[in-house]
Amino acid sequence: MPIISVRNISKTFYLPHPVHAVREVSLDIEPGETVVVIGPSGSGKSTFLRCLNRLEYADSGSIIVDGVDILDPDCDINAIRAEVGMVFQSFNLFPHMTVLENLNLAQQVVRKRSRTEAEKRSMELLHKVGIADKHAVRPDQLSGGQQQRVAIARALAMDPKIMLFDEPTSALDPEMVGEVLDVMKQLAREGMTMVVVTHEMGFAREVADRVLFMDHGVVLEEGTPEHFFTNPQHERTQEFLSQIL
Repeated sequence: MPIISVRNISKTFYLPHPVHAVREVSLDIEPGETVVVIGPSGSGKSTFLRCLNRLEYADSGSIIVDGVDILDPDCDINAIRAEVGMVFQSFNLFPHMTVLENLNLAQQVVRKRSRTEAEKRSMELLHKVGIADKHAVRPDQLSGGQQQRVAIARALAMDPKIMLFDEPTSALDPEMVGEVLDVMKQLAREGMTMVVVTHEMGFAREVADRVLFMDHGVVLEEGTPEHFFTNPQHERTQEFLSQIL
């Protein structure tokens, strides 16, 4: 049974003229699957991703996450978001807190863990992402790559069933991209369900179970990395890949 099931969702912004960001998108994602979404800027990738935890409210269609219809007005969306970690382009760390405090906060407030329990889990995850030695410093003392690894660890501290990544390396200097992608690759190998919006084609080739190509709010093509990168069928996909590979 899919852990995420999307049927015919659409999203329009009025700015003041209508912009159809997502158009009639349907998708099933299985537990443990890594789905990578690529496409040009403005294609609707990030809007689609944000609809999956209702940071954007889809205008129509249905989104079932772990058996719950998140577009149902009676849905407890905060309970769903506790099971769906999200990592953004910007790190969104609390600047006045240490790394450890950033990881502890939601565990104590949402998961109701004691400080001791939260710190134990936080340190496990900081070891996992390779920055346990930075637990007592504040975010402005870290590099961009280190801050993004803290952001990933903070999302994982909630023990989510699903992780959403919205271009997590786009704000990083090139030499810092690899350290963040390495953490994401490890998560994929461990069986975390992941939906990743990215421009990192090497990551998509190596890690994705499926690659989706979006343009003008529509999923034009999807397939395995082997199919997608070696034998794309849609003319727009071929054009896009010829420009970036």
